[in-house]
Amino acid sequence: MSSLRALLIAAAAATSGARTVVPQPAALTRLQRLRGGNVLATPPDGFDGAVAAGSKKAAMPADKVFRLGVFSGVHIGFGALLMLTVGGACPGLAESNPGLHKLVLGAFGLPFGLMMTLLSGAELFTGNTAMVTTAVAEGKADGGQLAKSWLVSYAGNFLGSVGLAALVAAGGTLAASGAPVATAVAKTSLSFKQAFVRGILCNWLVCMAVYMASMAKDLPGKIVAIWFPISAFIALGLEHSVANMFIVPLGILSGAAVTWKAFLLKNLLPVTLGNIVGGAALVAGAYSFAYGKLGKPVPA
Repeated sequence: MSSLRALLIAAAAATSGARTVVPQPAALTRLQRLRGGNVLATPPDGFDGAVAAGSKKAAMPADKVFRLGVFSGVHIGFGALLMLTVGGACPGLAESNPGLHKLVLGAFGLPFGLMMTLLSGAELFTGNTAMVTTAVAEGKADGGQLAKSWLVSYAGNFLGSVGLAALVAAGGTLAASGAPVATAVAKTSLSFKQAFVRGILCNWLVCMAVYMASMAKDLPGKIVAIWFPISAFIALGLEHSVANMFIVPLGILSGAAVTWKAFLLKNLLPVTLGNIVGGAALVAGAYSFAYGKLGKPVPA
């Protein structure tokens, strides 16, 4: 039987002609392994997947990036709205058990906002600081594509977040709550240095959530990867530029003694710069150094 099988194989090869086996790049081979039964990529495979995702984002037309950026701004805004609605309704808990109150703030709200963004394919500026930068570091995208991704997604996020804040203010769902006003005042009272550093730490966690979620192949895995880092950055009191695009304007529209100039210069600017450092250097740069080109010796 084995002799017959060997004869048939030889005959098939003879009739179809010899086939040339082309060696596959190591990165492609690792990506092909992800089609197996594992629900979580290994770290090297996950890095290759992040590079591929960043390259796809970099190649996206600007108008599409903008539209998907608006969607993401709305998603993050809804997450922040839930956070303010639930956490802002627990003043007694904040006084009696501030640690538990921070946990409640983190658990309800922004994790579901990022879930909507990642699972629907929307474009979030803070995540793009890591994913698209990773593609650039690996030579799969260029500086022009990076600038397009960052700037256009940022503009879309701003429009979506501020637009949702206007709708929420008009709807009056938080009219009886002092949370939007108090939060807007607190965020614009930070020094430039404080806002900048909190922005670094925040997007370090946010981009780790995006990075790890890209490594998960099923919905539960993606949810777990998102939930822990995002709930952590809220509980830790860190600063996210896109979330602030909703939170502070909502506070202003609700009567906070905060000007738009103060919001833009005292909060949004330093937080955005910090977010860029956290995503581009501490996630994209770090993992490119660990698994990609930045960690390889320069040829002599």
